[in-house]
Amino acid sequence: MSLDTDLAGAVGALMQSRRTILPKRLVAPGPDADQLQRIFAAAASAPDHGQVRPWRFVLVPDNARVALAQAFGDALLARDPQATAEQVLQAQEKAHRSPCLMLVVVRTDCGDPDIDLPERLISTGCAVQNMLLVATALGYGSALTSGKALKASVLRALFGLTDGEHAVCFISLGTVQSRKLSPRQRPEPADYVSTLVAPKA
Repeated sequence: MSLDTDLAGAVGALMQSRRTILPKRLVAPGPDADQLQRIFAAAASAPDHGQVRPWRFVLVPDNARVALAQAFGDALLARDPQATAEQVLQAQEKAHRSPCLMLVVVRTDCGDPDIDLPERLISTGCAVQNMLLVATALGYGSALTSGKALKASVLRALFGLTDGEHAVCFISLGTVQSRKLSPRQRPEPADYVSTLVAPKA
């Protein structure tokens, strides 16, 4: 097998350049239609046992942000009826951050039922990482956000999720307005890699 050290180096550099940028620091312009297609196409390269495609993505266009904001506010009030008006507004404001927003959905209602949720989640995570890397290569910042609202019935209804679908997180993409001065320290391989010790005969 031939080794392309230049390609490996370029891929490694791309991975290292990816940083989480908070949605409030992402501004227009976001990816255009052609760039979005390239980002979505990257998901198809994720490992997918049984070719079940256990993930899908739902774009939230500008004209749907008000509905999403309402769902965020309603979800908060359902969890905490004593939430203040300011807290509800803060929850709703999250729907208007970043120029490009989409929901990541994991599906358990498709393909071989023996392919369980953990394996489907791994496939989805790989698809998402592929998309983030292409977005980074195109010059955009990105972030993943989650929260209790993802399990709320009002949000599930808004996105038309079935009983076999799980809202995992939102992906935000956009132009980076500002970054943290000191990036997060990345762990070294020695911090998370070990070797199995064979049992003695």
